[in-house]
Amino acid sequence: MASTYTPLGVELMATGENAGTWGTKTNTNLSIVEQISGGYKVQTLNAAGTGANTTALAVADGSAGATLATRIIVLGAESPEAITGNKIVTVPNDVENFYIIKNSTSGAYTVQFKTASGSGGTVTWAATDKDWKIIYVDGAGSNPSVVDTGMVSAASVSTLTNKTLTSPAIGTSILDTNGNELALLTATGSAVNEFTIANAATGAGPTLSSTGGDTNIDINVTPKGTGDVVLAGDTVKVGDSGAAAVLTSNGAGTLTVTTGGATDLVLNTNSGTNSGSFTITDAANSDMTAAPNGYGRFTVDGQGKIESLAEKITIEATAATGTKTFDVLTQALLYYTSNASGDWTLNIRGDGSTALNTIMDTGESVTIAHMVTIGGSEYRNSAVQVDGSSITPEWQGGSAPTEGNTNSIDVYTYTIIKTGDASFTALAAQTQFA
Repeated sequence: MASTYTPLGVELMATGENAGTWGTKTNTNLSIVEQISGGYKVQTLNAAGTGANTTALAVADGSAGATLATRIIVLGAESPEAITGNKIVTVPNDVENFYIIKNSTSGAYTVQFKTASGSGGTVTWAATDKDWKIIYVDGAGSNPSVVDTGMVSAASVSTLTNKTLTSPAIGTSILDTNGNELALLTATGSAVNEFTIANAATGAGPTLSSTGGDTNIDINVTPKGTGDVVLAGDTVKVGDSGAAAVLTSNGAGTLTVTTGGATDLVLNTNSGTNSGSFTITDAANSDMTAAPNGYGRFTVDGQGKIESLAEKITIEATAATGTKTFDVLTQALLYYTSNASGDWTLNIRGDGSTALNTIMDTGESVTIAHMVTIGGSEYRNSAVQVDGSSITPEWQGGSAPTEGNTNSIDVYTYTIIKTGDASFTALAAQTQFA
């Protein structure tokens, strides 16, 4: 019985055959197996003409040296080989093997690796792909496939899916899918501090932290040129959860807090909950409004300088008589424009729900003015109360007025001094304007 051969050319000798040559043939077979396991071969491509010329890798039965029966194949040349069109390299349909193949051609043309016939899978080097591939040919009879098993090299452009990179050393940049710069990296000699990026579960945000060998580490964000640092959130929070936060300029330059458009600037605390506010209105000749919460006050510690000051006045077409209230949280001056119709008592308080005693501390004073129109009868402010309790003012000149001034406007000025809890001293004066 004659010898047969495997698809890669190994001779399968029949029993009792090849007497006297069996050793030689066995050595050849071993050479072929060694070549299949780790042999290296440069295979020049059929470059004639400009078409998709085919280079067929053929079996050499019983002989070593065939490219088909080699593990590592360089297609083209070491130099490399110039080609003038897209090329095809084929293997027989019945060959099953792994190949490590490099496309060593020059020119912007593809190289396709496939079986001699059938519609199975093929592997193609793109026109600019001059790299290595690990290829498996399954030898599945009439319709075999050629599979690129995937190989990452120093020069390859590869997409890694579900791969874990442990401490990768990245050069100077990270590119996007279009090959454009996404992030640039600058190495620092003997670096000990770095960024740590942490993701987060539902309900929490991811974290960018400065970490490293030092105890206290800044995070530096530096725009290019006159560019800005833009935080695109509707709310920006500073400080950690347990310490006070400070906003300061980085150096000796002026720190300016402003809005980005024709909107007001509002300062408050706790997102405005139980907080006063300071509002700078964006408009020509606009106001800057300090609005304490409730009966809170705007306090200036130390000396102050005011170029002009306007006080709030309440003007009412009211005739003074009976008991009238003066709410110091509402106005500084109360003006009755109708003629008084009798002597009246003035009750000075915070407002309808807040006592003056509540909004004043001991050792503080408040000064108010009450303007009353007086007709032909000499009516006057005959009694004074604080929070509904009568007090006896100390009058300018030493005695309380006994009558009003007819056909004029009488102005009563009271300076209320809190001397203790619910204890007040009042300094009073009556002035006639006619």
